[in-house]
Amino acid sequence: MGEVGIPLITSNRINTPEVAEAVLAEGCADMVSMARPFLADADFVAKAQAGQAARIAPCIACNQACLDHTFELKVSSCLVNPRACHETELQYVATDAPRHVAVVGAGPAGLSTALVAAGRGHAVTLFDAAEQIGGQLNMARRIPGKEEFHGLVAYYEGEVARAGIDLRLGARVGAEALMAFDAVVVATGVTPRDPQIPGQDGANVLSYIDVLRGGAEVGPRVAIVGAGGIGFDVAEFLAHSGERPTEHPDLWAQEWGVSTPWEARGGLASAEPVPAARQITLLQRKAGKPGKGLGKTTGWIHRASLRAKGVTLRGGVNYEEISGAGLHLSQGPERKDPEVLEVDTIVLCAGQEAERGLADALEAAGHGAVHVIGGAHLATELDAKRAIDQGARLAAAL
Repeated sequence: MGEVGIPLITSNRINTPEVAEAVLAEGCADMVSMARPFLADADFVAKAQAGQAARIAPCIACNQACLDHTFELKVSSCLVNPRACHETELQYVATDAPRHVAVVGAGPAGLSTALVAAGRGHAVTLFDAAEQIGGQLNMARRIPGKEEFHGLVAYYEGEVARAGIDLRLGARVGAEALMAFDAVVVATGVTPRDPQIPGQDGANVLSYIDVLRGGAEVGPRVAIVGAGGIGFDVAEFLAHSGERPTEHPDLWAQEWGVSTPWEARGGLASAEPVPAARQITLLQRKAGKPGKGLGKTTGWIHRASLRAKGVTLRGGVNYEEISGAGLHLSQGPERKDPEVLEVDTIVLCAGQEAERGLADALEAAGHGAVHVIGGAHLATELDAKRAIDQGARLAAAL
């Protein structure tokens, strides 16, 4: 820093006041620059100045509504804050007719609805059968590279408490108990889709929930059925062991071949990825490249990371049967080239189905103000961006 007189501005993943202050205090730069954090929370600076850093909605570096939208020629926004770049369209106006609103499900959709509705002046009771808020976010934050979801869940925990929401965890509520509420928002999420593979009830078969939430033991040779976002997440999770490169800069630099200009020309060194902790094959029925539907700005990272670790990606397969020998496959519509993939564990990530039994029961009982959102409304992968946006827009209209 003392060798030149040109002020240095640095940026990227400076998403809390504490990180910004540390960069300056350590002499790494003269100024810091932020972009995505201001989409997540336009009041970032005001909250930091007021000593309310914990209330800053965190940028989680997902790129799903900002950069991905930009490259798709859509209006940029933010997964965490759907009002970003839509401030004139999506407004949270104080209600002149407060209602007692029940929100069932404290995942992304339910949390978004509850916070916006409470902020507008409605009395909100938030139910969840689990002992912790967050829903599917609690599985997502276990994935290497998604550690910043910890901060999002912590933010929601703080905001729910500050909003005066009546939070009832460990509460599996039925239709009868909800009839007295003026409005009921059903955000009960999804259940894993049944791929109907003969033999899938065997001891060598697990669901992604068993692995990510239940901590089930997984063998050294693994087949993952389904190469959508969840399949890739499970592959990342199972490929790693020990310290995660995403939490240790030196390990990350080693994995991706990043150096400094004085050590390697252009700061490029030979990549030395840590071998995968298991032998993993990631499969999909759909022909074509697995992971094609992942985000434009992050999908290539997931594919490159798994390939660097020796994970095999295959498309166009048919799941014929599961036996003690492994997963029986064939290829293409002709079901040719039958083979047995010799694996110890098969993990099912074959999509989701909407969990809307409660909504059906409420409608059958004659409740006139039932709203179904998030995965319970449309089970297409696990889409927190859509869930949060949908919850916010519903709550703005209640």
